[in-house]
Amino acid sequence: MPANLKARPTTDFAKEGLFNVLNNLVDWEETSALDLFSGTGSIAFELISRGCPHVVSVEQCPTHFRFICLAQEKLEAKELFPIKADVFKYLKSTKQRFDLVFADPPYDLKEASTIPGLVIEQKLVKEGGLFIMEHSKHLNFSLLPHFKEERKYGNVHFSFFQF
Repeated sequence: MPANLKARPTTDFAKEGLFNVLNNLVDWEETSALDLFSGTGSIAFELISRGCPHVVSVEQCPTHFRFICLAQEKLEAKELFPIKADVFKYLKSTKQRFDLVFADPPYDLKEASTIPGLVIEQKLVKEGGLFIMEHSKHLNFSLLPHFKEERKYGNVHFSFFQF
């Protein structure tokens, strides 16, 4: 990752754990995915490398967005659809629905706790699909509708929601 990017990418340890779980739940070739707060795009590119035919990547920071677009071009990743937008505005305006939605907001983002509710309210996840929220230990989503489980990998927590 270039030094000028200020993202906090999901650690390799956590990403490996996440994808080990997902491999048992997801038919990659049949999955449309949404990566919110995409940062460096590492999750989006991982999804594509596993066979996802359609991945939307939403990132607001111009530097990060440019990095994602350059990586997309270099990798010839035609399956990736990067969108430069504020995630909250995107969530309220999109009509698309996805099999898999992943969100990795900055851990210090005040509105982070509202994201699962917005995803549920906007009906972004298709029936049978998954929403995964990466977050710090300070957030607990276990009382929300569709909550399935929380997985911990060091300081990284993933809350899984099944629809």
